[in-house]
Amino acid sequence: MSRVQLALRVADLEGSIAFYSKLFDTEPAKRRPGYANFAVTEPPLKLVLIEGEAGDETRLDHLGVEVASTGEVTAAAERLGEAGLATFEENDTSCCYALQDKVWVTGPGKEPWEVYVVKADAETLGKSTGTAPDACCGTTTC
Repeated sequence: MSRVQLALRVADLEGSIAFYSKLFDTEPAKRRPGYANFAVTEPPLKLVLIEGEAGDETRLDHLGVEVASTGEVTAAAERLGEAGLATFEENDTSCCYALQDKVWVTGPGKEPWEVYVVKADAETLGKSTGTAPDACCGTTTC
């Protein structure tokens, strides 16, 4: 299993949940305060909604590829490094209400990408650590 992740920062979380539930004909797989995610089967997509500031337009928070195992994250990190891309790895990090292992890269337009595996649920929204892109949940203060 692998699927692309699109994380959006939205001003109206409830309105966005209603819209994307209709668009993809599915309900959120996880809901927490200020957060929801959809595990869309067709097309294979992990859609993440993170509550932003009232009145702001929806914006891209970060992109990702969800994989099935830590081994796949490690393989992606090796492949990306060998391709000359700067990477940052995080293991056992809490992000988006999940315990994850991940590797980050940044695209040419400064768009943050992660390749990650969800290992377990977490009780907090969490944030990235160290020098990773300020992406998990879009900010270093999430």
